[in-house]
Amino acid sequence: MSEIPGDLKFLKSHEWARVEGNGRVTVGISDHAQGLLGDLVYVELPNVGDKVEAGAASAVVESVKAASDVYAPVGGTVVEVNSALSDKPETINEDAYGEGWLYVIEASEPDQLNDLLSPDDYAELLEEEDH
Repeated sequence: MSEIPGDLKFLKSHEWARVEGNGRVTVGISDHAQGLLGDLVYVELPNVGDKVEAGAASAVVESVKAASDVYAPVGGTVVEVNSALSDKPETINEDAYGEGWLYVIEASEPDQLNDLLSPDDYAELLEEEDH
């Protein structure tokens, strides 16, 4: 199992959020999630300027096995998307916490980050799922 970066917050649905400062939050899916999905073949990203709500589906990742919605960890406006994933969705498999990021939100309610899981809580959740 890969190391869970200490600077991230998590949703129970396996998305991660990295607070970048300036109210910006980068979003991706966890290494655990990409492992469950298997080889990703397609990523549907939101558009820059889209408004997203915390907990609402905001993107889709698709593998040979299944398609899975990606939920926004916080509400706000999409200010950047990782368009490189259109040609190379497998980047998420290779580097879920780095180059495999999905999009950046300018958070309208940064307090929502307080509702997310810490890396330790997320690791505990994964252990519970494995048993």
